[in-house]
Amino acid sequence: MNKITCLLLALSMGVMTAQAIAAVTPEEAQRLGSQLTPIGAERAGNDAGTIPAWTGGLPRDAGALSEEGFLQDPFAGESPLFTITRQNLEQYRAQLSAGQLAMFKRYPDTYRMPVYPSHRTTALPDDIYAAIRTSALKTSLIEDGTGLQGFTDSRYYAFPLPKNGLEAVWNHITRYRGRTLRRNIVQVTPQASGDYTLIRFEDRIAFPDGLDDLKAKQASNALFFYTQRVTAPARLAGNVLLVHESIDQVALPRMAWQYNSGQRRVRRAPQIAYDSPGTAADGLATIDNFDMFNGAPDRYDWKLVGKRELYIPYNNYKIDSPSLKYRDIVKPGHTNQDLARYELHRVWEVEANLKPGERHIYSKRRFFIDEDSWQIALSEQYDARGQLWRVGQVMHLQHYAAQVPMYAFETLNDLISGRYLAIGMKNEEKHGIEFGIEVSASEFTPAALRNQGIR
Repeated sequence: MNKITCLLLALSMGVMTAQAIAAVTPEEAQRLGSQLTPIGAERAGNDAGTIPAWTGGLPRDAGALSEEGFLQDPFAGESPLFTITRQNLEQYRAQLSAGQLAMFKRYPDTYRMPVYPSHRTTALPDDIYAAIRTSALKTSLIEDGTGLQGFTDSRYYAFPLPKNGLEAVWNHITRYRGRTLRRNIVQVTPQASGDYTLIRFEDRIAFPDGLDDLKAKQASNALFFYTQRVTAPARLAGNVLLVHESIDQVALPRMAWQYNSGQRRVRRAPQIAYDSPGTAADGLATIDNFDMFNGAPDRYDWKLVGKRELYIPYNNYKIDSPSLKYRDIVKPGHTNQDLARYELHRVWEVEANLKPGERHIYSKRRFFIDEDSWQIALSEQYDARGQLWRVGQVMHLQHYAAQVPMYAFETLNDLISGRYLAIGMKNEEKHGIEFGIEVSASEFTPAALRNQGIR
């Protein structure tokens, strides 16, 4: 092969490589903020007028923020347009997921969905909108989609213009949740009778741009840092989980450590991933069920099915109110649907099928991702036989004071056992979610676990 041929081959290979790792063109990125919202959703409403246009989301002063950190409901004066029940289900079937239909079948007498006017409330800080445009231009998938390239220039919403299912789910994984936050929350796994024991957690999460003392080498592959400390009941109090979540989980898989207060020892916890049992979940959820989906997506083949209009939990300020007791929310079979709020929104439908040779208790999963926030709103988990097993939902709300799309809590219903897990409730806690807390990188180290776990 002569020198000219070698040069031409090298140049062509370079072009092919550049095309393979390219994100989107500048022309495509210009759609963000014009016909699309800055986050990549359709700015216009639907033809029927039942989904409004996005006009900027809720302003920061949309309601009062209490000293304890609880939000006033900006839609408190609204009444449901209608309520979907087992009796009128067929009328709304096209706007319901298979998981929602299964919940009506499993609980025909108690499951209902109050549907309210739709409000597109998502709003983010201006610098996050700028970061999203950077993501569109610079971020690409590496390996088999288990990592991101060029992402550290932006840090949020890897693919605002997704071209496949894997890119769509990475948007959920990399969405903005505030640079640092702390929340005191409870988890329940009620028996079929409705009896439950409260598990209390203190969660903290910090993203690299919220840690001023984080070293550049640490930040280069860090997605976020997370701690979860159990504060009750007494038999579990003091146990702490630490997670270092990475961007490229091929080069450096998730690192996790656990502090056991009874043994007073810190140990590596490589099992904190995939389908290992969730913390104090009574076998009702896996680690990667938390936050609807988390962790490396490498065990599944991902398919972007398309967009749908669905009734999803949205603007659930009412069920997050500190005036409610946990007993008002936790009921047999499922949480109190009379307190829930559903709205019609556009969602991305993504299907994940277990790869040949890989292991997971879920053979297939389906996610419905809110186009405005990239938060997974609904989830479906299928067993090895292909039977729908577990159904999840998050009770979305916009934390307008902090400009963060968030949720009151999430649930995962086991259709076979008739039980469920609910995590994230804070109605009776002293504080709501606190954003912008001051933390240092040294607090997210194995050496710091023991101090955090003292009873």
